[in-house]
Amino acid sequence: MSPTVQQPQVNLAQTPDYRESYANSVQVRVSVWDFQLVFGLASSESPEQVTIRNHQAVYLSPQQAKALWNVLGQNLAQYEQAFGTLNLEPQGPELPQGPVN
Repeated sequence: MSPTVQQPQVNLAQTPDYRESYANSVQVRVSVWDFQLVFGLASSESPEQVTIRNHQAVYLSPQQAKALWNVLGQNLAQYEQAFGTLNLEPQGPELPQGPVN
């Protein structure tokens, strides 16, 4: 019989410099050691031009990046079950074609 592994109690606390912000652009940069998520705000001054103003970068180990991917996948599946399938195609005025960042 294997010993029971007890999960530690997790306490969440916010540091004095904690902040929240909105991003509608995320760029992913990968190296051998880590993943870098660069968050920014994308805005369109004209149909031909999109400006992305990056405001925060977060580095994750490959293990944490995979854990984030799993959590996001589970939460997106629950969201779509409750509210319907998300469509990544642009709605309204036509936006420039290219990769989703």
